[in-house]
Amino acid sequence: MLDTKSNERRLTVARAMAESIAQEMRVDDRVFVMGEDIGDLGGVFGNTRGLVEEFGKDRIRDTPISETAFISAAVGAAMDGMRPVVELMFVDFFGVCFDAIYNLMAKNIYFSGGQSSVPMVLMTSTGGGYSDAGQHSQCLYGSFAHLPGMKVVSPSNAYDAKGLMTAAMRDDSPVIYMYHKGLQGMGWLGTEPGANVNTPESDYTVEIGKAKVLREGTDVTLVGLAMGVHNALKAADNLAEQGVSAEVIDLVSLVPLDRETVINSVAKTGRLIVVDEDYNSYGVSGEIITTVCEHDISKLKAAPKRVTYPDVPIPFARNMEQFCLPNADKIVAAYKDM
Repeated sequence: MLDTKSNERRLTVARAMAESIAQEMRVDDRVFVMGEDIGDLGGVFGNTRGLVEEFGKDRIRDTPISETAFISAAVGAAMDGMRPVVELMFVDFFGVCFDAIYNLMAKNIYFSGGQSSVPMVLMTSTGGGYSDAGQHSQCLYGSFAHLPGMKVVSPSNAYDAKGLMTAAMRDDSPVIYMYHKGLQGMGWLGTEPGANVNTPESDYTVEIGKAKVLREGTDVTLVGLAMGVHNALKAADNLAEQGVSAEVIDLVSLVPLDRETVINSVAKTGRLIVVDEDYNSYGVSGEIITTVCEHDISKLKAAPKRVTYPDVPIPFARNMEQFCLPNADKIVAAYKDM
């Protein structure tokens, strides 16, 4: 796990994202940012705070509520040599600009026979838990991971948030950067303290497509991303008190997906639980389980389990939403069911 000694430089995920963007903008004048409320406000979730003061409104561009227009504009700018970073404020809003994302951003490298690249980052917020109802609280990881042509990442902590953002801005393929609202470091969202970790001021990247083993274990493999990683770590602590050794894997990236790390872990533990705040059916959890079963089902000592969001719209009422969300207790219960 990441070291978190008191003398280290701990940042929030939001601060780490903003720092990464600023550092890249200082060395590459092709990078610019646009989206709703990303200028003077600094982003609803804080991830562009301070940028307009340093770089001005030509490079930090507030847009109207016109997602199709500004995402399409970013695709054109990327294909013309710029490296735009665009914010789609809530991932739930992708439906109003789906054509720009999937029929333009994702496919234009292929359509051009590789003659044009689309080096852009589309960052968007995910996750619920704070009573913002069904149009502002989804994760939809599986929706984007299912569609070829885009890389998809989702950090669980500030160190990875900064490194992944830098890697995404330097990538010649379009990258969907999905940040969980509950990890941003915005107090009013009910921030997860474990996301605020040592984050070097220096420039660095985190590899897109490489998972991380955050905790080694021998009895069960817990796989998650973003908030699911923190639920898995808490469940591992709980299981340890009961004499169960859990290995925790942070996927970090969905596309490319590091299947090898998961396969190797399950070969050691023989048991698998996947934690995913996206909907249960047709998603990441099923893909991870299928990966293990297709590789060598004989390594499994028990049927795999998944702890996910049920296939229902996300309710506004807090008690109903909390009832549906994955948590550490549900992970422990899934292990006991094995």
